[in-house]
Amino acid sequence: MASNEALGLVETRGFIATVEASDAGVKAAEVRIVARQKADAGLVTTFFRGDVASVKAAVDAAAAAARRVGELVSAHVIPSPDPSITLLEQMQTKGGKKKK
Repeated sequence: MASNEALGLVETRGFIATVEASDAGVKAAEVRIVARQKADAGLVTTFFRGDVASVKAAVDAAAAAARRVGELVSAHVIPSPDPSITLLEQMQTKGGKKKK
């Protein structure tokens, strides 16, 4: 993972909103989903990585999609995250459990 990549986060409530947001994000720009974090009450945060412009486009598309079919809780782009943020991503999988 390149150190100059932006990090985009989209938090939704509900499975359908998560799937729709993820699909819209990766279709809107050249990004990849690097992690997904499940929390209580049906909250799921999806982590996108790519160049800044692509991540912004993906997060915007994902947020709009989540609003259409479910509930968008929050969306944010960090243009140049600290390298230690990668450790947070590496701890997450689709199920929100630590990798072995």
